[in-house]
Amino acid sequence: MDIARYSIQKPVNTWMIVIMSLLGGLWGLSTVGRLEDPAFTIKQAQVITSYPGATAAEVENEITENLETAIQQMPQLDLITSVSEPGLSRISVEIKPTYDGEELPQVWDELRRKVNDEVRNLPTGAGTPLVYDDFGDVYGLFYAFTADGYTNRDIRDTVKRIRRELLTVPGVGKVEVAGEPQDVIYLNVNQDKMAGLGITFTDVIGVLDAENRIQTNGSGVSGDKRIRLMTASAFDDFRGIQDLVIGRAGSTAMIRLSDIATLELGEPEKPDRLIRHDGHAAVTIGVSQVDGTNIVEVGERVIEKLAAVEAQLPVGMQIHPIYEQNIVVDESVNGFIMNLAASVVIVIGVLALFMGWRAAIVVGTVLLLTVMATVLFMRIFAIEMERISLGALIIAMGMLVDNAIVVAEGMMINMQRGQKAIEAASRVVAQTMWPLLGATVIGIMAFSGIGLSPDATGEFLFSLFAVIGISLLLSWVFAITVTPLFGKYFFRTATGNLDDHDPYKGILYKAYRGILIGSLHVRLLTVAALVGITVVCVMAFGNVKQAFFPDSNTPIFYVHYWSPQGTDIRSTEADLKEMEKIVLSDERVATVTSFAGGGATRFMLTYAPEDANPAYGHMIIRTHDREEIDMLALELREQFAERFPSAQIITKRLVFGPGGGAKIEARFSGPDADELKRLGNEAQAIFAMPDNKLADVNTNWRQRELVVRPIFDEDRARISGVTREELSVALQFSTEGIRVGSYRDVDESIPIVARKAEQNGISVNESVSDSLVLSSNERRYVPIEQVVREFVMEPQDTLIHRRDRVRTLTVKAETTAGETATAALARVRPQIEAIELPPGYALEWGGEYESTNDAQESLGAQLPLGFLVMLIISILLFGSVRQPLIIWLMVPMSINGVAIALLATDTAFGFMSLLGFLSLSGMLIKNAIVLLEEIDLLIGEGRDKYQAIVDASVSRMRPVMLAAITTILGMAPLLSDAFFRGMAVTIMGGLAFATVLTLIAAPVLYALFFRVRPPKKDKTKAEPSVPADAVPAK
Repeated sequence: MDIARYSIQKPVNTWMIVIMSLLGGLWGLSTVGRLEDPAFTIKQAQVITSYPGATAAEVENEITENLETAIQQMPQLDLITSVSEPGLSRISVEIKPTYDGEELPQVWDELRRKVNDEVRNLPTGAGTPLVYDDFGDVYGLFYAFTADGYTNRDIRDTVKRIRRELLTVPGVGKVEVAGEPQDVIYLNVNQDKMAGLGITFTDVIGVLDAENRIQTNGSGVSGDKRIRLMTASAFDDFRGIQDLVIGRAGSTAMIRLSDIATLELGEPEKPDRLIRHDGHAAVTIGVSQVDGTNIVEVGERVIEKLAAVEAQLPVGMQIHPIYEQNIVVDESVNGFIMNLAASVVIVIGVLALFMGWRAAIVVGTVLLLTVMATVLFMRIFAIEMERISLGALIIAMGMLVDNAIVVAEGMMINMQRGQKAIEAASRVVAQTMWPLLGATVIGIMAFSGIGLSPDATGEFLFSLFAVIGISLLLSWVFAITVTPLFGKYFFRTATGNLDDHDPYKGILYKAYRGILIGSLHVRLLTVAALVGITVVCVMAFGNVKQAFFPDSNTPIFYVHYWSPQGTDIRSTEADLKEMEKIVLSDERVATVTSFAGGGATRFMLTYAPEDANPAYGHMIIRTHDREEIDMLALELREQFAERFPSAQIITKRLVFGPGGGAKIEARFSGPDADELKRLGNEAQAIFAMPDNKLADVNTNWRQRELVVRPIFDEDRARISGVTREELSVALQFSTEGIRVGSYRDVDESIPIVARKAEQNGISVNESVSDSLVLSSNERRYVPIEQVVREFVMEPQDTLIHRRDRVRTLTVKAETTAGETATAALARVRPQIEAIELPPGYALEWGGEYESTNDAQESLGAQLPLGFLVMLIISILLFGSVRQPLIIWLMVPMSINGVAIALLATDTAFGFMSLLGFLSLSGMLIKNAIVLLEEIDLLIGEGRDKYQAIVDASVSRMRPVMLAAITTILGMAPLLSDAFFRGMAVTIMGGLAFATVLTLIAAPVLYALFFRVRPPKKDKTKAEPSVPADAVPAK
C-alpha cells in the first residue's frame, strides 16, 4: 500500500489527523492528571499492639512472636520486620512487589483476618492489635498551625474546624492532624490524709464514674403525653470535681475530694509528639488527594479554602505551609513545558541551519504534532503528567525527529533531482517505511525491561515505558503520513540542468567522504583503535561515581537527632528548641519545623517517617536555594556536635525515587541479644575508624535503658495482705499517676489522673520509697518498705528489632565528602566480613547496596526479554545474521561516550543514567539500521560494493548527524534539573560518540564482514565516484 501517495492525494484525511492531534493535545494538556511522583503504592502496613507493663523481651515473646507466626502464613508476604518496646509491639508487613495498588485492600483484609484469628492466643492484658494499613498514604499538602497564647482547648477546636472545612473541598481524600496539645485533669492527692481518712482509690473511681456518666432515667405518663426524666451530670465545669463527696461505708462522715486533693489542669506526662514551627508550638495538618485527581487543582482549592478560614481566625492564629505539592508540581510541569518548547525551538533551529527553513518547518510541525498526540493518548489511557512521564517525553524528543528527518531528507534529495513531490515521497516512504518501523520498535523495546519490571521500580517507572512507546509509534505514523503532505507544500522540485546538480557536494560531505575512505583503507587499524578506546573507557568507567536515585530539586533537607535511649521527650524538645535557634539565625534558612518524639506525617512519597521514640527529634529545614544545602548541613552538624556531645545528629538530603534508610547497613541476625550487641559494637568500631571515612555510625537497637526493679518480699506481703497488683498501683500512683476516670467536656473526654502530691525538695526515689500500699483485704495502708526488700537498678534492652522473625541488629553509616555508597562499601566490606560469627549468626548487607541490587535484579530479569525482541527484529529486517551482528557489536562501544561525559562533568551514574544508556542503545541501533539498509539497497541495484558503502554512508550522513545533534541539543535544557541531569549527560555524551560509531564503525565493519576491499589507487582516480541517489528506484 502506498501510504505517502494516499496522504498527498487525499489531503483532507491527513489534515483531519493533524487537527485532531492538535485539538486533542490541547484538551489533554488542560485535563490530564498532574502529580509530583508517579502514583506509586507503598506496600506496607503496620500491626500495633499494646501490652502495658511488659518489658521489651516479654512483648517480643508473648505478642510479636505469636502475631508474626500468624502473619507469616500469608502467601503475599515479602518481608516482616518488628520492633518490640516496653509495652508495645510494632510489626511492619511488606507485601511482594508483584501486587499492585488495586489488589492491596484485599491483601490488608486477609492480614486483618490472620491477626484477628490470633487474638485469642495473646496474653490477658494485651490490647487488641490494630492494623494500620494507610501507613503509605501521602499527604502532599502539609501545613503547620500556630496559635501562641491560646489554650489547648481553643487550639483543638480550631484545628477541628479547619479539618472539617478542608474535608468539604472537592478532591480532598484525608486530613491528618498531628501534635495536638492534650489536657489532663490532675488530682494531686495528699496520701497521708487519704490514709488517715481510710479512703481508697476504688471509692474515688466509683464516685467519679457514677457522677459523670450519662444515666438512663426512664419516662412517665402525664395525661396524654409521655415525659422523659433526665438527671444532669454532677458538674458543669471541671472545677466542680473537687466538690464531689466521697462517702465511707458505715460512717456518716462526708469527705469532699477537696479535703484530700487539689485540682490542676495540665498536660500529659508523656505526650506522643511535640511539634514546633519557626520557634512556635505548632500542630501539623496534612491533606491528601483522592486518587486520579489533579493535585494542582486540588492544591489551589485547598489554598483558597485555607485563606478563607484564616481570614476568620482570631489574631495570633496562623497557618503556615511546610510543603505544598501542587506548587512543586506546577513549577515542574511548567518548567518542563518551557524545556519542551526550548527543545522544539532548538530542534527547528538546528534543522534550519543544516537543511534549510523549509525542512525545519516540515519536521518541526511533525514534532509538535507528535508531542500533542502523545498528551492526548496520555489523557485517554489515564497516564498522569509527573516527573517520570515528563522525562519520557524529553528522552523521546530526540528520537521523535529521527523518522521525520529520514523521510523529509530523502524526499528533498529526490525532488532536487527533479522528481515530482508525489513520486519523491512515494519512493522514499515505500523504501524506508519498514526499516524505520523496525528501528522504532527496537527503540521502544530498549525500555521494556524497566517499564515492565514487576517490582517497585517498575511500578514507579511504568509511565516512562508507556509514554516512550506511544510517542515513538506516533512519530512513525506521522513521518509516513504528514511529512509527505507537508513536504509537497514546502519543498520545491529542482529544474534546469539536473546532471550538474549534486546534492552531496558540500564541504562537510567532502570532508566526511575523505575520512571514511581513509578509514576503509585501514580497516583493521580502525577497528583495533575502536576496541582499544572501548577497553580504556570500560576501565575508566570504574571511576565513575555510582548512585541510586539523585537528590531532589526541592530546597529541603532533614536533621535527625538521637539522644541516648531513655531520654524524656521534654528533654528532647528542649534540645530541639536550642537547635532551632541556631538554624533560624542563619539567613540561608527560610523555615524550620521540628518534631520531638517521632517523624512527620508522610508528606511526600519518598519520605519515610521515623517511628515514635521519645529520644528522637526531627527537623525539616527549607532553604532559599537548593545549592546552599550541602554547606549549610555541614556547618550545622559542626555547631550541633559542639553543643550536644551526647546526642547523635544526622543530616539527610531529600532523595528522589524509592529507597530509604542509611547508605551503608550491616545486619547481624541471631538469637542472643548480648551476642548481637557485641557484634554490633565491633562493626561500629570498624565503621568509625578514620580510614574508613564514614559518618553517623549508629545501631537500630540504640542504648540500653536503666530500669528500677523493686524486689517483692513474698512473706511479709502475705502477712500484710498486699498483692503484687496493689504494689504496682502504689508505684504508679507515686510516679505518673493513675487514671481514675474521665470528664466529659462537650465532644471530648478529658482523662482524670490521681497522683501523689509533690512534696517540695523530695526526689522521685524518696517519694517512691516513702509511699503507702493499700491492702484491700484489710482496707488499710501499709508503708512500701514493709513489702519491698530493696530497689535494684539494671540496664535493659528497650528496642528489640526482628527481621523475618529473627532478632536482627543493624549497624548503619553514611558516606562522607560526596563519596558514593558503592566505593565506601567496597572499602569496609572485607573488614566487617572478617568478624568471626558464632554458629547460628548471620551477616547480610542492606542500605543502598541492597536497594540497587534489587532494582537491577528485577531489571536483569526483564532486560534479556527486551533485548531478545530487539535482536529478532533486527534479524527479521535484514533476513541475514551479518548485518545485525555488526549493529550489536557497536552497542557496547557506546559506553565510551558515556564514561567520558560522566567523568568530565563529575556526574554520578545512577538509575536515571541507566535509563539514558538504554535509550542510547535504541538510538544507536536505529541509526545503524537506516545506514546498513541503504548499503544493501545500493548493492542490490548492482552498484559496486565498495562504492555502495561510500555512497550510502555519505547519503546517510545528514540524517544521522541531524538526529544526533537535535537530540543532544534538545537535552541541553535538562542539565539544570537535578533529577534528569545524569540521564541528559549520559545521552548527550553517548550519542556524540555513537554518531561517530554509526558513520565510521558501521561502514568499516560492513567492509570487514563482507570482505569488501578498496579498489587500487590508480583505478579510484580514473573513475571519480558518482554519488548515488539517496533513495534510488527499486
